[in-house]
Amino acid sequence: MSKSKDLSDLKMKDLHQNESITGEKLIYPAATRNQEPILQVLKRFIICDLDKVCDESPLFLEVSSGSGQHLYHFAPHFPGVKFQPSEYDKSLLGSIAYYSQLCPTKNILTPIQLDVCNEFNSYGFHENSIDYLYNANMIHISPYECTIGLFKNAGSYLKPDALMITYGPYSKDGKITPQSNIDFDASLRSRNPLWGLRDINDLLKLAEECDLSLMDTIEMPANNKTLIWKKN
Repeated sequence: MSKSKDLSDLKMKDLHQNESITGEKLIYPAATRNQEPILQVLKRFIICDLDKVCDESPLFLEVSSGSGQHLYHFAPHFPGVKFQPSEYDKSLLGSIAYYSQLCPTKNILTPIQLDVCNEFNSYGFHENSIDYLYNANMIHISPYECTIGLFKNAGSYLKPDALMITYGPYSKDGKITPQSNIDFDASLRSRNPLWGLRDINDLLKLAEECDLSLMDTIEMPANNKTLIWKKN
């Protein structure tokens, strides 16, 4: 799937942001396409034998939930996990809440408005309290300060040996491949010069500063990757 298609999905997201204020369900085609491949990765790394939410349930925080489709797709497969959606864009909270309330296993919490550049204690989280931190398709569509905030908060608020899972397109060793990703990067930077694909080597340096290490790199459809980061 070409990145030009993903860019069209981003533009569609911009057009429909205001619809979600009233709680209307948003559907992003890119989220529909990638939710199942990402779920198969999560099944490899999420460990929870509980069949319903309780005090011992692991906490899964999604940063930048977008429409809310991903957690709605994931949560029924992990009924004992508490899923906490969050989003910086307040206009998207209605759509996220719609999906949360529709979830048959009722293990998606009420979405919160969260700025990843702020310390997570501003939102009621305690250090070493999060079991899984998940972020899809934000790193390349936001200023780099947001990536720094994501990694710093992961280093502080993940439990020891807990995981951060990031999904999206990346460059490596200063090179972007294939051509569709090169075109996508150029399109992003034309929209906002602070956006663009981030290099995995830069993320490795940032991770080291934040007491994180890259545990696994998984190739995904549409020239994306899922990166599994572990709190040291």
